[in-house]
Amino acid sequence: MTDQLKQELLAVALEAARRTGALLRDGRPADLGVAATKTSPIDVVTEMDVAAEKLITDFLAERRPDDGVLGEEGANTAGSSGVRWVIDPIDGTVNYLYGLPSWAVSIAAELDGETIVGVVEAPMRAETYHAVAGGGAFRNGERTRVRPTPPFEQALVGTGFGYLTERRAAQAEVLRALLPRVRDIRRGGSAAIDLCDVACGRLDAYYERGLNPWDLAAGELIAREAGALTGGRPGAPADGNLTLAAVPGLFEPLQRRLEELGAWHD
Repeated sequence: MTDQLKQELLAVALEAARRTGALLRDGRPADLGVAATKTSPIDVVTEMDVAAEKLITDFLAERRPDDGVLGEEGANTAGSSGVRWVIDPIDGTVNYLYGLPSWAVSIAAELDGETIVGVVEAPMRAETYHAVAGGGAFRNGERTRVRPTPPFEQALVGTGFGYLTERRAAQAEVLRALLPRVRDIRRGGSAAIDLCDVACGRLDAYYERGLNPWDLAAGELIAREAGALTGGRPGAPADGNLTLAAVPGLFEPLQRRLEELGAWHD
């Protein structure tokens, strides 16, 4: 892997995210509705999710035809270059559907299974976050860092909820036990933005069960390059069981507490 390749992939990701963000911001129909559902009636897809993923995959096919692609709305090609793009055309679809501003385009590039480039475009914030493995994290081109570690009881923690009834009930129990022990809890509705908020010092930590690779790939790299520690259950990487990102001194105690509370299972 060379710096030249990293920079090439970053340039492609930034341009794809910029174009897609503009399409979603400027092209949102006033009568936008649900086009389909996935895991449950509240896990929705809009026509703009589909259009945005097509824009990204067409752009990648033009610029990087030998790469693989994994996308939330069905894109799944193997490729032959060792590079795979992991894309979420709208992270925060329910927010987008309702006209709330917390949604983003998330694009990551993996090389041989390791995430090396991450871009999160948040058009309604007028912010672009990016990171290259080993190169730090940036917001609108300026380097960003996590906050200093607070006492546990002063931590501002982000989280999110799944779409299945049983999972939501279990997540509510974890939240009930954790909320009195920290400064407060925030639920923004976009995992990619929550991870970037850790990177930018807007949150001290973020955790969630049930994320998919496209939800976390770009944001996790950005958080880590900004100085956060990331992972899942103790000794495990961030995955669908649990994703956690936190400032260094908060990571282990919060991870232990989430393990005790069973945040990794329904």
